[in-house]
Amino acid sequence: MKARIPKGMGGGPQNMQAMLKQAQKMQEDIEAKKVELEQKEYVVTSGGGMVEITMTGSHEVKAIGINPEVVDPEDVEMLEDMLVAALNEVTRQIDEEAERELNSVTGGLNIPGL
Repeated sequence: MKARIPKGMGGGPQNMQAMLKQAQKMQEDIEAKKVELEQKEYVVTSGGGMVEITMTGSHEVKAIGINPEVVDPEDVEMLEDMLVAALNEVTRQIDEEAERELNSVTGGLNIPGL
């Protein structure tokens, strides 16, 4: 008994070539989106605006701003906590946006290494 493949479902040369072109375009789109996200700058604050962190999408810290009012030699721990909170938040935002943007390019496909 031979299996019959419905018309239009075959893996003929034209169909395979179209799939390869589509995969290549998706790969190019992914690379372009990665470059775009790596160059984008993210700014977050913590402690009610007392600490501000600017970081690129490639997780490079560009600037740290500290309001002089928060600099208390008696309470360095509070400043450290605000810095940690700001760094964690900006990293979270970068990772979430990268995942969201790359999912939009891949159509939600789970591609290893992204």
